[in-house]
Amino acid sequence: MTLEIITSHSLSPVRHGFFTRLGGASSGVFAGLNCGTGSTDQSEIVAINRARVAEAMGVDHDALMGVHQVHSADVAVIDDPDADRPRADALVTATPGLALSVLTADCQPVLFADTEAGVIGAAHAGWKGALDGVLEATVEAMETLGADRGRIAAVIGPTISQRAYEVGPEFLERFEAEDPDSLRFFANGAGDRYLFDLPGYGLHRLRDFGVGQSEWTRHCTYSDAERFFSYRRTTHAQEADYGRLISAICL
Repeated sequence: MTLEIITSHSLSPVRHGFFTRLGGASSGVFAGLNCGTGSTDQSEIVAINRARVAEAMGVDHDALMGVHQVHSADVAVIDDPDADRPRADALVTATPGLALSVLTADCQPVLFADTEAGVIGAAHAGWKGALDGVLEATVEAMETLGADRGRIAAVIGPTISQRAYEVGPEFLERFEAEDPDSLRFFANGAGDRYLFDLPGYGLHRLRDFGVGQSEWTRHCTYSDAERFFSYRRTTHAQEADYGRLISAICL
């Protein structure tokens, strides 16, 4: 099956893609393009999937760069394909031929590009990373390489939408303590539950920081099981594990 790759005109002409689960070699709960080396999927099958992504991005397998994601606001500057994989949740580069990638399964994958400066970035931004400032930290790291935030385009890929993201009152209180204005990203749910708008919050953080152009592709991971993996959907179904989607960008 052919890989399905979601792109955005905002990032053109930079090579990039938010890959769906279609077109991979995995089976069972991982069926499709599971690129998560931390999953319990067969490692050789995950390697096949990642090789297909690298080929689609036009780079060698070793040039598909990632980080050991830990839900932080840490950013790694990547310029050597042979370097060890750092613990971080975003990565930036000005080195042609390297494809920056992040893995998600409901969290926001965010791809960044300043085409004039030749600087790109990729971030894994769940609620914790976004609250702690991983999006702003990615922009700042790009600026150290010559980017200008006013020229940067940032695109949020498939992520969990507000209608599917139910949270408790303690979750809302954490955001309110950080910034009372964050309450506008919560809607009332059943009982004492709330519905959190993660991509709306991500767009707010990007725009408030002065990023020149930002958008969400408007794909919900939870609501489309055929195309996307979802940690929350897997949890509700009481499945043993879940696949990871990959998003990548390359100069």
